[in-house]
Order: sequence, then C-alpha cells, then structure tokens
Amino acid sequence: MDINRIKVLGGKGKEGTKEAVESFELNMGDIVSIVGPTGCGKTTLINDIELFANQNTPSGRQVFINGETVPEDFSFDPAKHPIAMISQHTNFLSDLPVGEFLSIHAKVRGAENIERMIEETLDFANQLTGEAIVKETAMTELSGGQTRSLLIADAVVIGNSPIILLDEIENAGINRTKALELLKGYKKIFVFVTHDPCIALLSDFRIIMKNGAMQRVICTGVEERIAATEMKKMDDIMLEFRTLIRSGQEITENILNDKMKILTQPL
Repeated sequence: MDINRIKVLGGKGKEGTKEAVESFELNMGDIVSIVGPTGCGKTTLINDIELFANQNTPSGRQVFINGETVPEDFSFDPAKHPIAMISQHTNFLSDLPVGEFLSIHAKVRGAENIERMIEETLDFANQLTGEAIVKETAMTELSGGQTRSLLIADAVVIGNSPIILLDEIENAGINRTKALELLKGYKKIFVFVTHDPCIALLSDFRIIMKNGAMQRVICTGVEERIAATEMKKMDDIMLEFRTLIRSGQEITENILNDKMKILTQPL
C-alpha cells in the first residue's frame, strides 16, 4: 500500500476525558514532534500510531491510512508493516558484525546493490555519531549512540520505511540537528518524541501532551524558525566542546570566548 497520509483521531486521556485535539494529519515529508513532561503520554501516542490503533488501545484513538482503517493483517504482518520504531531500548541478542547485519537486512528487503546500500547506511550513521562505526564491529559492541545512529540510518536507507518513529534520540548523544538535516532529504513521515527544544522547533509542528491526552497542535512559525537557528548555534558550540573534552583537550578562557563569539554573529 502506498502511504500518502495518516490521520489520528483523538480518544481520551488518563482521567477518561475527551482529548482537546480531535484529530491531526501527517503527510509524506512531515517532521513532527510530540512534547510534554515525563509521564504525560508521549510514548503511548507513538505506540498507538505504530499499532494503527482502532479504538482497541487504552486511549481509544483511531489511526487511518489514506483515510481508511487498516486491516489487522497489515498491522501485525512484519512484511507489510510500514513503520519503523527507534526506541530507547536497543539491546541486541545478535553478535553479528555490522556489515553482515546490514547485508542480511538488505537481502531480505530485496536490495539490488547491497554493498552500495551498506556504504550509504554507514555514511548516514557516521554523520550522527562521534566514534565511527565500521563493518567489522560486532553489533553487541556498539555504544548506545552508535546503535541508535545505525538503527536510524538502517530504517531510512535499507528498510525504506515510509513512517519512522523516534523516541528521545537526544538521550543517545548523537548529533540531533544533523540528524534532522539528513532526514529532510528523505520524503517520509518522521515523528519525534522529544524534550529537546531544537528538535521541537525544527519540526513542522508539535503536539503538546498532558495527563495522557493531546492538548494542542502548534505549527512552527517564522519567529520560531529564527529561534531554532539561534538554538542550533548553541547546540553546535556544545557539540564542539564535547568533542574537545572527549579528545583530551582543556577548555581555556580563550577557547570559550572564541566559541561564544559565534552566538553574536548575525543570521
């Protein structure tokens, strides 16, 4: 099934009251954030999307593809399921080398040029993580950040999933603004569960959660785009400091002042 859009109809929150947001739509190419305090129901919402809820989950929400309900076999058959979920839990039972893991996945997906696809996946992943991932490394030896970076790249490039759900990728220590830049090059639906203001403001719109219910949908306006650009400067500076610390360098006052000058540069 070709997916052009998905629609989510609101259900009820933790207290059983009707959600303030009656519905929202996601179209191909959209980048959306789900935000709110810990325990507010963000992960429950993406779980409903992943399961194509049809009033059969505690929230009572409904999810439609192209305006139609989704057949049960489509929801639970891995061969037909169009969603990739990148969660915070990324433990592997397999100790296959990275290259072999990606090769098997590419073969299962029927890829024609497997080696090129593996290289593209690794190039994508290595733009997100500090320590490069090589094909010979066992999957179980990857760090949390490397694993999450590889899974994102694998879902986008090899899996070619039209809908990708990402749960708090900022906690993995990856370059999240770079991730957003790369993801925008692929016409898919990306849904982020996040506490990160940069990700939220670089999204097309964000869904505000509270007490297990959708409260508001806020479209990112011009002023917020400008704010996101300034936040990206701060984010880039922190990434540079992190790199310096990791490489064993000391942060002097001169280095600090030089980096902070970036924040005063005009847009």
